[in-house]
Amino acid sequence: MMVSKLRIDWFLFAIATGLAGFGAAVVYSASAMIAMKESQSQYTYFLKQLVFTLIGLGVMYIISKIDYRRYQSEWVVYGILAVTVILLITVFAFPPINGARRWIRIGGLSLQPSEVAKIALPIFLAFFLTKHEKTMGELKSTVIPCVSALILLTGLIFIEPDLGTVIVLCAIFSAVYFAAGARLLHIATVAAGMVMIGIGAVIFAPWRVERMMAFLDPFKHSDDAGYQVVQSLYAIGSGGIVGEGFAKGQAKLFYLPYPYSDFIFSVVGEELGLIGTMAVLIAFGLLLWRGTRAALMAPDRFGMLLGIGLITGIIVQALFNISVVISILPAKGIPLPFISYGGTSVLMTLCAVGILLNISQHAGETGKRQGEGETRRRGGGS
Repeated sequence: MMVSKLRIDWFLFAIATGLAGFGAAVVYSASAMIAMKESQSQYTYFLKQLVFTLIGLGVMYIISKIDYRRYQSEWVVYGILAVTVILLITVFAFPPINGARRWIRIGGLSLQPSEVAKIALPIFLAFFLTKHEKTMGELKSTVIPCVSALILLTGLIFIEPDLGTVIVLCAIFSAVYFAAGARLLHIATVAAGMVMIGIGAVIFAPWRVERMMAFLDPFKHSDDAGYQVVQSLYAIGSGGIVGEGFAKGQAKLFYLPYPYSDFIFSVVGEELGLIGTMAVLIAFGLLLWRGTRAALMAPDRFGMLLGIGLITGIIVQALFNISVVISILPAKGIPLPFISYGGTSVLMTLCAVGILLNISQHAGETGKRQGEGETRRRGGGS
């Protein structure tokens, strides 16, 4: 009996669309005065974000119609990985911005390859761990190649430098590797290595030590390393329950640096209050639910691992950004998915959701494949 493919998960589609649309609106509020000062037009950042959001939504819908199993081809997997590595190397040919080389700039457009890595890594891991399912515990054939791919991507991103994205990629690796059934010893060993590298990255970088000191006592360092966090806390605190009202916040008026990017959540807190920030958290919670549901109901191992990797990347990044804004974690530059200003970020995030949407459409094939397996075992198959 044929099992029809399920229709698109419109709930997941609506959540992603709502977050992206909300993000474009908040980018306008957070950037209007800065844009006016820079270009005499309050819509500069908003229009760019809106264009990429609309393109991203279109791409998300198109990708949702592409069978996710097409990404299981070796040509596709290694092609995406190779392109990502080339792009990550190319960033070093461009001049640094604020001390970091994270962007490829051509004319008025820019590309941040580290965002592409958040899709390339899950695709590679899902493919490789599915192909080597029977040798999960073997170091040479499975563990070392997977860790090598992680080191290659995170190493290039780390020297940009961009420790925030490195942490997100490590979280993706851990989640996919654990879901694949890896040995706890291997997981613990890799995790310990990640922690040691993270500690070393902080100790041997003076500016990271300053950020750590500012995290421990931000108000003591409010004139230097703790300035952003202190201004962010002031903004969120002044919002109260219902907020100051959309576009009526004060922190974005040249108090909070880059309020339309990494610290945009503080603008949400000031203007929309506790109600607005809780609505954003609930939206990400619903996204986690639907994304995890799509992964767990996937008809095969590849779809399950790919879905887990993609949803982990989005949610971990969101929690990381929000935790920095409310001073639960040390300051680190990383955008809030869907909402922060940045064309590459919103486009890649919506691409990831597009793949999740397609995975969810194949959930109804589970019964069909199990039935075919039973038939073959009984000798009734061809």
